[in-house]
Amino acid sequence: MKIDLLKNLVFVFSILSYGAIQAQITVSGTVSDDMGPLAGANILVKGTTNGTQSDFDGNFTLEDVAEDAVLVFSYVGFKSQEVAVNGRSTINVTMAEDAQALDEVVIIGYGETTRRDATGSVVSVKAEDFNKGVIAAPEELIQGKSAGVQITSSSGEPGAGINIRIRGTSSVRSNNNPLFVVDGIPLAGDDTSSGSADIGRGSSSSKNPLNFINPNDIASIDVLKDASATAIYGSRGANGVVIITTKSGRGQEGTLEYSNTMSVSSAAKEYDLLNREQFLQGIDQFGGNVEEQDHGSSTDWQDQITRTSFSHTHNLSYSNGYDTGNYRVSLSYSDQQGI
Repeated sequence: MKIDLLKNLVFVFSILSYGAIQAQITVSGTVSDDMGPLAGANILVKGTTNGTQSDFDGNFTLEDVAEDAVLVFSYVGFKSQEVAVNGRSTINVTMAEDAQALDEVVIIGYGETTRRDATGSVVSVKAEDFNKGVIAAPEELIQGKSAGVQITSSSGEPGAGINIRIRGTSSVRSNNNPLFVVDGIPLAGDDTSSGSADIGRGSSSSKNPLNFINPNDIASIDVLKDASATAIYGSRGANGVVIITTKSGRGQEGTLEYSNTMSVSSAAKEYDLLNREQFLQGIDQFGGNVEEQDHGSSTDWQDQITRTSFSHTHNLSYSNGYDTGNYRVSLSYSDQQGI
């Protein structure tokens, strides 16, 4: 009886497994707009990581797709579409322009234009799209938000220099940082030092040249990534241009704002080093003089020089607008401790 029941369960499981395998199909098709094929459009099976991109002719092929799956088609400047497979192996999609995204105002160095009319490669990140959390430097607001823009910190020291590479490294020996333009004023992109005197015990590390800007005061950051930056700013824009626009007073009613962030940091991992007894055993094992090396103490120097740090930032601002002008006053206090 038990054997027959087991056979029946195996048979039912086999049928179900066969049906699940049969449900996986390969879907192909073409992605286009009103002008023709779209190259680089994203096609993703909803709820999974199975996806692909359309080729130069707008064609795509996606394997291992369930017959009842839903495909999500997306492309920059176009509205995302969800299409049910329904067992079909060929799906052709025509994307519709996202007028709201194309009409968004971007800063291009010599004025303002809409994303639709921008001829160069421009990335615009507004305040509502900035990274959230504890932000120590303005560049961290757009870290990971722009394709082709790499933002890394030179060290873990508070206020350390930030390395920005727009479309990779373009110079072997010269500076690779972009040109920063804050409210129309160009700034040098070089790292700054603390200005302390050299007393023969090493030099101070580089500092971020944008540390004077409160990240809470920034309204938008636009990145010029192609040759148009050189055409506007000359050789200074050869590594790209980062245009920062700060907030200003708007509206006819005064607005008072306060925000604060706090964070706790600790060392992620410590080196596994010898203690006093293990160190002396090693000396004795290799024939060394233990008495000369033993100074009678056992200090964990990693524990002595590291700590659990507490950092906090407070922002207070007041803005108001009138028919003849507007103003905004802000005050920020930031205490970023090192580990």
